[in-house]
Amino acid sequence: MFLTDYTKTLHTPSVGLFDEPDCLHSLFAKQSVEYLAPGQPLFFEGDEAKHVFEVTEGTLRVFRIISDGRRVITGFQHAGDIIGVSLKGDYLYSAEAITPAKIRRLARRQFDAAVINSDSLRPAVFARVCDEMAAAQDQMVLLSSKSAEERLCTFLLRYLRRAMAEGGAQPVVDLPMSRQDMADYLGLTIETVSRTITKLIGKGVLKVVDPAARHSIRIERPGMLAQLAGDDDDCGEIRCGLIAYGEQRRH
Repeated sequence: MFLTDYTKTLHTPSVGLFDEPDCLHSLFAKQSVEYLAPGQPLFFEGDEAKHVFEVTEGTLRVFRIISDGRRVITGFQHAGDIIGVSLKGDYLYSAEAITPAKIRRLARRQFDAAVINSDSLRPAVFARVCDEMAAAQDQMVLLSSKSAEERLCTFLLRYLRRAMAEGGAQPVVDLPMSRQDMADYLGLTIETVSRTITKLIGKGVLKVVDPAARHSIRIERPGMLAQLAGDDDDCGEIRCGLIAYGEQRRH
């Protein structure tokens, strides 16, 4: 399925399952929930792209195995994300659960038919493809021009923004992935990730909320985190966002 197939208007018979759905997530509403255990694969790179998936709970990693056998994580998928909207016949990466996860699956042919017949879904798919392209470009910049500290700070800053967008009143980020996952995503070694986190804790930027689990991190100095990430323009945005959430919580 090519991008032009989604963006041109085709007057084909309705598939019967969908009556002009208003968003991509509505396509999955009637599908049964499936459960994935940590480490359980959803699909592998090169498999025929027969299904599109919606994550309803938990976190998955998407990755590729390069020629020398190393794993390169290209992203993490969370509740509300849709996986497998490939413009090719095969999946371009592998996906597996990090935490216990719940997903819904929809046959690719049904997904394609619904999108083609919906004036509202075609631009939604186009926007999603554009977002994925932008994310890939951001990742290339991250890996090619930033230091280890800048990479880690950028990663944490993204999760802080996510927590704020979800209404979090505290600058705490929950990281369900392991240090090795973070290393494989950031193009670093696990030793470098651990050493850099320790360094940021020493600077007073971070604090590990639960030393035993190490998955919850409090951002003690969000503005400093933004500066160290090389995103000085976001310092004010982060501070204002935290102040606003603090006000909402008090009221």
